[in-house]
Amino acid sequence: MADTPDPRVTRSREAILAAARELLREEGPSAVTHQRVAARAEVGRATVYRHWPRPEQLLTDAMADVPMPFFLDPATPVRPWLERQLRMLADQLALPDVLAVTTALVQGARSEPQITTRRDRLATTIGQQLRAALTMAEQAGELQTACDPRDAPALLIGPLLYRSLLEPGPVSDDLIDRLLHAAGTWTAGSAISNPPAKRPTSPTTEL
Repeated sequence: MADTPDPRVTRSREAILAAARELLREEGPSAVTHQRVAARAEVGRATVYRHWPRPEQLLTDAMADVPMPFFLDPATPVRPWLERQLRMLADQLALPDVLAVTTALVQGARSEPQITTRRDRLATTIGQQLRAALTMAEQAGELQTACDPRDAPALLIGPLLYRSLLEPGPVSDDLIDRLLHAAGTWTAGSAISNPPAKRPTSPTTEL
């Protein structure tokens, strides 16, 4: 018969994870330290070390609770579906908890193998789903692609990450529309067949 987990251990672990998620959301990945988490969770630092010997282990588990449900189940017509997905991603990146996890993935990827693995898995999954959607649009006669499929994630998602991480500000519907047209020419069967008109040049450069 398996041993029944000690309820006190379960409660302390849940409290530690909740504290780590709060710190990640409020201050970013650098705040998820054993000392800060222990103080927030109101447990001893040794208790945190017992559950997570290394800070990156705690950070990785905290990040695991933030869902990334993007570009799932493409549907025709693809263009309005893809527009909704990009809008949802942009809106999610504006939320503190999701932005904190994204920052952690970028900052920790080079030095922390566990975070690198999580980042690579996420990038691979999203890339495959996005390319599958563009292939569906092309096969349905909605899209004449203008980019290498391998570049599609960087072309469509990269500007959203730039706007969120480096140039904090809202992502307009116009910007999303321009990203969609950068992928290729959408035919009359899609929601919009022609690219948006060029706007007058202003001191602020739009992506």
